[in-house]
Amino acid sequence: MVKKILVLHTGGTIAMSEDENGAVAPGAENPLNQFKNPFGSEYELLIENIFNIPSPHMGPAEMLQLKKRIMDAYEKDQIDGVVITHGTDTLEETAYFLDLTVPLKIPIVLTGAMRSANEIGSDGLYNFKTAILTAASPEARGMGVLVVMNDEIHTARYVTKTHTTNVATFRTPTFGPIGLILRDEVRFFEKLLHHVSLPIDQVVDHVYLFKAYAGMDPELLEMAATSKTNGVVIEALGAGNLPPRVLSALEKLLALKIPVVLVSRSFNGIAQEVYAYPGGGVQLKQMGVTFCHGLNGQKARIKLLVGLSAGLSGKELATFVSEAIS
Repeated sequence: MVKKILVLHTGGTIAMSEDENGAVAPGAENPLNQFKNPFGSEYELLIENIFNIPSPHMGPAEMLQLKKRIMDAYEKDQIDGVVITHGTDTLEETAYFLDLTVPLKIPIVLTGAMRSANEIGSDGLYNFKTAILTAASPEARGMGVLVVMNDEIHTARYVTKTHTTNVATFRTPTFGPIGLILRDEVRFFEKLLHHVSLPIDQVVDHVYLFKAYAGMDPELLEMAATSKTNGVVIEALGAGNLPPRVLSALEKLLALKIPVVLVSRSFNGIAQEVYAYPGGGVQLKQMGVTFCHGLNGQKARIKLLVGLSAGLSGKELATFVSEAIS
């Protein structure tokens, strides 16, 4: 039986070209539309240009639109898998949003490019091809949303962009990739242990991300202490600590019942309540801050946003956000 793969082009470098001055920008026509299906009759590709935007223009509203399109195609077209081409700057956030909101077992694979379509060594078409191979692989079923770049397969949950221009930019700190593409063969070396998705049909706004630094001033956090703010994520120092100067601002946020989520700004490891000095993790936990284990700041923000959009609050929200396995 021919496998049916839904392809959603959203734009990004993979859909851009370089001009005579070396500047890269979207054109009127997506170069990927010239892609000739190398799989013949083996796979049927349902190709749609749902967006043509740079990835910094991608937001939760567009992510929700992608989620709804996937669900609609699954119900009406009986698709076997999904490939989404995307700009790399926010690719990991879109991937994780879909991982948290799409309940399907079919493979959903995001890919992109670090070099535009007409640059020497362009990686877009190759990544596109390997993403299709992965989306059609029986082993990819039930593995959650995946990111396929540079012959590596990563989970949406932990993958992150680590280099501004290198084609090997996407990495999974601590754990590494869960699979590889070897001469057109998809091989997985790890399995997904647990996956939770929340049904949402809208997305909340005003969920903010802050980064802690030495001598951090409290004013920015104080500006977020308003009735419009729905949630705050802070990339804390080390294992999960903040300069004591910001504690008063933190108290204002918590007094307004605004969920405050803490992750570490460190590249590896998790945030946890270890230190008992003023501003240390022990005190922050006692104040009511939620520790999110194992995610970076941008992923924790997506998770908090999804939880809030699903109507979670209080202890239920804190449990959902703190568990890195979901």
